[in-house]
Amino acid sequence: MGNKREIILTEVALRDGSHAVAHQYTVEQILNIAKGLNEAKVPYIEVTHGDGLAGSSLQYGFSRTNELELIEAAVAVCDTSKIAVLLLPGIGTVKELKQAAKLGVKMARVATHVTEADVSAQHIAAAKDLGLETVGFLMMSHMAPIAKLVEQAKLMESYGADIVYMVDSAGALLPHQVTERIKALREHIGVEIGFHGHNNLSLAMGNTIASIEAGATRVDGSIRCLGAGAGNTQTEVLVAVLDRMGIQTGVDLYKIMDLAENIVAPILPKPQEITKDSLVLGYAGVYSSFLLHAQRAAKKYEIDSRDILIELGRCNVVGGQEDMIVDVAAEIAQKRTASITY
Repeated sequence: MGNKREIILTEVALRDGSHAVAHQYTVEQILNIAKGLNEAKVPYIEVTHGDGLAGSSLQYGFSRTNELELIEAAVAVCDTSKIAVLLLPGIGTVKELKQAAKLGVKMARVATHVTEADVSAQHIAAAKDLGLETVGFLMMSHMAPIAKLVEQAKLMESYGADIVYMVDSAGALLPHQVTERIKALREHIGVEIGFHGHNNLSLAMGNTIASIEAGATRVDGSIRCLGAGAGNTQTEVLVAVLDRMGIQTGVDLYKIMDLAENIVAPILPKPQEITKDSLVLGYAGVYSSFLLHAQRAAKKYEIDSRDILIELGRCNVVGGQEDMIVDVAAEIAQKRTASITY
């Protein structure tokens, strides 16, 4: 590792962290956090509903505040940090992308399941036409063999993505698996490679470092770990670790630590930790944002949320299939009742 190596961070607490606060961010919270991140010189700040543009819905959870207001607020207080948005084709459309660009967004991250990159072509092209830095975001990347991951990344590159991210949405990957996948991407695609991790198996930091050592130049962090499941790679810790490694991020360590402690920590409903449910997400390979939905269904049907998550993993359920959580819970409850009856 040379001293001149640079890694570019994207802060996801105002998007992935939306899951952790049940999408209840206020304009004031966004203003305070975005202002602090800007002052700490974090390069990119992602702001949207947890499930991306237009995610506020019955299926994914309603936002307290219209996300366009949140985006506008973040843009208003940032003069060095650039605001990014996430878009999942089928949830968000080109219309929302245009609205976000009009508000001053500079980056679009177009996310698909790891085997469905083909649905991103239109949205990546639209983002490029709008002059946005464009990222292909391959979610649930543990579910595809390496050859398939490479094939899908090449598709996103061919559509015009400036960067392709390997996303460990379930926090299910082990460090050696991250290394193998990032190395394969590095060998076969010409654009920058990014990594986004979740901490369900307590491996977000280790996996992020493994990705960097294997050739990733873009990584995601979330201040105070604020994200779906057990959260993401903790930004303020990541900045410190990379500094120890002689890798430059340009982020002010003291300022990002103070922001985490004084502004972000007080708004957390509870500390981000690895609970039995978030651990099962990583163990079973289930989408991290399913956590709260599974807990609600478990309460409704008076069953163990872990049983729901294990069954969802067995069924290879992916993001966008949140409606199956209630179906699975009802089926488990029905089987339990039948076994008691007989």
